[in-house]
Amino acid sequence: MSGTMSVGRSEHPRFELGLNSFGEVATDGGRVLDDAETVRLLVEEARLAEAVGLDVFSVGEHYREGHNDSATPVLLAAIATATRRIGLGTSVTVLSTNDPVRLYQEFSTLDAVSGGRARIVLGRASATESFALFGYDLADYERLFEEKLDLFLRLEREERVTWSGTVRPPLTGQRLHPRMRPGGIPTWIGVGGSPDSVVRAARHGLPLMMAVIGGRPQRFARNVQLYLTALQRFGRPALPIGQHSLGLVADTDEEAVETWWRYWQPVVADLAAERGFYAPDRERYEAEVEDGALFVGSPETVARKIVRVARDLRLSRFDLKYDIMHLPRDARARTIELLGREVAPRVRELLAAGTVHA
Repeated sequence: MSGTMSVGRSEHPRFELGLNSFGEVATDGGRVLDDAETVRLLVEEARLAEAVGLDVFSVGEHYREGHNDSATPVLLAAIATATRRIGLGTSVTVLSTNDPVRLYQEFSTLDAVSGGRARIVLGRASATESFALFGYDLADYERLFEEKLDLFLRLEREERVTWSGTVRPPLTGQRLHPRMRPGGIPTWIGVGGSPDSVVRAARHGLPLMMAVIGGRPQRFARNVQLYLTALQRFGRPALPIGQHSLGLVADTDEEAVETWWRYWQPVVADLAAERGFYAPDRERYEAEVEDGALFVGSPETVARKIVRVARDLRLSRFDLKYDIMHLPRDARARTIELLGREVAPRVRELLAAGTVHA
């Protein structure tokens, strides 16, 4: 990988399938795992994800009760020592409240430890607890991200960096260590629907990762077209487009639907009270499973839904956010096994065949 445009290119020519975790606590025989057990479970699950042939294991960044993904580079480094092949990424790194210099050093170290498997998805944050925690003002939301993105990409793409801005001290001819590979690690922009974020990704020549967590995924087709048009306008080559969505895979549709509802409903009820979302009910839930953003079902059902969305949104990568608060660890493991052993090969078969039926 070399040159400016190498940053963020997909490492695999085939359609990629991966997993996202927010470090949410699991249960085991009805007992809630403690934080340390949950962290160790994620290492086990990443090892399983590699064993069943998945392409990427990604960890988010949150600072709230029940989530254990606040030290993402440390956790990914632990996973790196337990695996040999699987890509190690983020979903999403909150660049606005991280220091780009420190972030570069953490991920250059991760890339070295893992033998070149590090990836990163950068975002502005939908959950904003890190702003108060680290002393940032939400009024600076946009400026923080734009300046820090500029600096992070400069650090990835240039040997020595001279930079000045308003959000951190300036740099003068700074060369950081350990060095990343030439051009940096694959770097994506995570978006939740903002057209400005879509255009920003194209302007910087970065792949697009869309967080689709509610409603029909096809409503993002407008953003995909905006991204493709913007890439052309900025003189950029074609770049990967990915999707992050929630779900569970089980042996039957009925088992998957009932299991996910049992643990999804209380989480969404809490979010509804906190953020003013709709209160979850069974009818809305089943509509999300049938035609919305929840990828819940048997391997065949989930594979066909991924393929439909991949075609409609021109995806080259799909990541399933498989953990949700208190979901039993055996249900998490079964999702990983089925996603790798049955869903992934079926998705690639259907994409290669060029047809899929509802």
